[in-house]
Amino acid sequence: MAVPAVNIEIEQGADFTSTFTITNSDGSIFNMSNASAVAKAKKHPTAGTAYTFSSSIESSTGKITISMTDEVTATMEAGRYLYDILLTAAGGDKTRVIQGMALVTAGIS
Repeated sequence: MAVPAVNIEIEQGADFTSTFTITNSDGSIFNMSNASAVAKAKKHPTAGTAYTFSSSIESSTGKITISMTDEVTATMEAGRYLYDILLTAAGGDKTRVIQGMALVTAGIS
């Protein structure tokens, strides 16, 4: 499965939520039964600081939702980050299902 690149925008100091539908190359729903997801954003791949998204999986529809609270986004500097979502299957196999850039826009209030 090729990893789709999906860019997102996070507003500094605001709650963030985004939902992705994960499919196989033939368009069928990707099997996520008994799987878990981890999603993180970093300035660059080897950066020491990572911002972790909360994640939930709805395996029957192939949807993964990631979110961050306003408390977390308020600590992020405005600018470009890289992020990805890594799925761990019940058997331990890991698959990166989404990747892309996250633009954090500065907040005024």
